[in-house]
Amino acid sequence: MIPEFKTPLVLLLIPLLLALFCYQHRRREDASFRFSSLSLMRQMAGTWRVRWSLLPWVLRALVLVLLVIALASPRKLLAESKLSSEGIDIVLALDVSGSMSAEDYVINAQRISRLDIIKQTVENFIKQRTDDRLGLIVFGSQAYTVCPLTTDHQWLLENLHQIRIGVIEDATAIGSGIATSLLRLKNSKAKTKIIVLLTDGVNNSGKIQPLDAAKMAQALGIKVYTIGAGTTGIVPFPVTDEFGNKHYEQAQFDLDEDTLKKIADMTGGEYFRAADTDSLRRIYAEIDKLEKTKIEEKGYRQYEPLFWLFLDAALAVLALEIILTNTVFLKIP
Repeated sequence: MIPEFKTPLVLLLIPLLLALFCYQHRRREDASFRFSSLSLMRQMAGTWRVRWSLLPWVLRALVLVLLVIALASPRKLLAESKLSSEGIDIVLALDVSGSMSAEDYVINAQRISRLDIIKQTVENFIKQRTDDRLGLIVFGSQAYTVCPLTTDHQWLLENLHQIRIGVIEDATAIGSGIATSLLRLKNSKAKTKIIVLLTDGVNNSGKIQPLDAAKMAQALGIKVYTIGAGTTGIVPFPVTDEFGNKHYEQAQFDLDEDTLKKIADMTGGEYFRAADTDSLRRIYAEIDKLEKTKIEEKGYRQYEPLFWLFLDAALAVLALEIILTNTVFLKIP
């Protein structure tokens, strides 16, 4: 591999210094005696010392060149890491209204609440997006940021596990959920910015209407994927009596699919219906496939310095020149 130089401009000194060196040598070698003709001297056979008399000078010039090369810091590339980044910032917006307690999802023949299965599914989604910045907001009657955009996915997961129903007043503010997500993304410099919003209800709270929030997302170039969770019709809703016993009541919760579809259409996203466990998992897997924008960025480079090779060579040539000058090419004044 051809070495590269850390400071290549230093190499420009080589022709300049060689020119000065030649000039000084010519001045020093000017004849002290002048002859009218050199014809007789040309007929004389010169010794090898005469023929090689310039060797010490050439060695000195070579020392100079080697020192300048060492000064330019030659180095060899040993390793180069390349970081692959998806270039996507994603905010996950989750509905935590009371209806998310409904247990109409089933895993291994066991009923599980909408929120619990969604948390499990979102956790798997987060683990798949290793190179992205992810954020998490929740909304009920209002919207709150649980975790800002971060690449620390372990911290994100810890915050996800702490989400509970009842912390926020029971209602569904879809517009506020989108607006708060936009606040997390508006200053992002990522190539692609998306919101994945999941709800099982109808907007009935908040000061911002869902379609108005969708217009803001459209203006900012942020796609919104919407997911309608839960089955339609009568669903089992867990209730705890005064003795702490759990039993189920039949309840019906409405889902505004039309609005969710319009939000997705306006922003360039898609609407998905997650009526059961398998479909919910497939939806997040599908979004994971859809939103990948591969960008290759250079990471770090590891070099091996080579200046010492040229420095050692310069010292060796200098030593040779000194030895020759004081022995074979010794001049007696």
